Amino acid sequence: MHGMTRRTMAWAAALFLMAAGCGDASTAQGPILVGEFGSLTGSEATFGQSTHNGIMLAIDEINASGGIAGRPLEVKTYDDEGKTQQAGTVVTRLVTQDKVVAILGEVASSLSIAGGRVAQQYGVPMISPSSTNAAVTEIGDKIFRVCFIDAFQGYVVARFATENLGARKVAVLYDQSAAYSKGLKDDFGKALTGMGGTVVTEAAYEKGASDFSAQLTAIRDLSPDAIFIPGYYTDVGNIALQARKLGMTVPLLGGDGWDSSKLAEIGGEAIEGAYYSNHYAPEETRPAVQKFVTAYQAKFGSVPDGLAALGYDAAHILADAMKRSPDLSGPALAQAIAATKDFPGVTGSITIDPQRNASKPAVMVQMKGGRPTWVATISPP
Repeated sequence: MHGMTRRTMAWAAALFLMAAGCGDASTAQGPILVGEFGSLTGSEATFGQSTHNGIMLAIDEINASGGIAGRPLEVKTYDDEGKTQQAGTVVTRLVTQDKVVAILGEVASSLSIAGGRVAQQYGVPMISPSSTNAAVTEIGDKIFRVCFIDAFQGYVVARFATENLGARKVAVLYDQSAAYSKGLKDDFGKALTGMGGTVVTEAAYEKGASDFSAQLTAIRDLSPDAIFIPGYYTDVGNIALQARKLGMTVPLLGGDGWDSSKLAEIGGEAIEGAYYSNHYAPEETRPAVQKFVTAYQAKFGSVPDGLAALGYDAAHILADAMKRSPDLSGPALAQAIAATKDFPGVTGSITIDPQRNASKPAVMVQMKGGRPTWVATISPP
């Protein structure tokens, strides 16, 4: 009986804490804590750094315009070092120790899956700025994204390859250790086949490998019209260098995992002329884009990449949902995020669909003078 009373008291305490933490935003005091997890160090460090910059720029703007019902947003950021185990650990810390009301992150899909499982388990809404693998939002009703998914990205690259480049036979070289790369490879292959093209081979590599000559020589012997490399910028730069060294001159194609200022640093001349799908292009003339690019350059001294733009959009969409939500409890906030419609983002007009994915266009960019340059905008079919 005594044990039962203790349990009842524990339940009462838990219910009180829940009620205290989920109060109406207008009656509570002090900052509202939002969590962020990202690869601030490790092999894809520019992903985390760009996203963080975009998020912080948005938070500054939100707070300057009065925050949420007069309360400022405060961001607690943890580095997951690009490791899946670390992603789960830091999200657990954000939820259980820091008591954040929502989470922003990650870029790499494998890391969003690891962190998303924890967020879903605790009922805390999470918005991934830029994880494109379909499995991320399939975790559950608290997990969202503001980027398009790989099925659409695969379609965009396949359509560009066939229509703009006249490519019919395409070789694929993918990273077998990344959920992102494997998923995008499959989606591209399906789309290309549907458009009358052929994937002549699917060759695999391991993330961080230094020698790609065996795979590239085998691809060269098949004489494809183009090579699709759905990997991350670190490996892609090296693959481009080795492909050109082997005398391969066909167009190289990729996805948004290429998007980093380091791509040109690593690939140099070899990456010139290559194409990849992305979430926005900084030279787009839309006012939202130009306002963002100007503000970002003033604060950070560089041109924002797609990851920065998506971090910025994710933070603004979260704040917009907070303003519409009756309170900041997990269920209410998740419902408000799910109701996002025609949000005027930097990366396009964003509507969250019933699967908690963003319905929006994509752009194709080409590397020119070491910088991605807009070539085409492709809308969902």
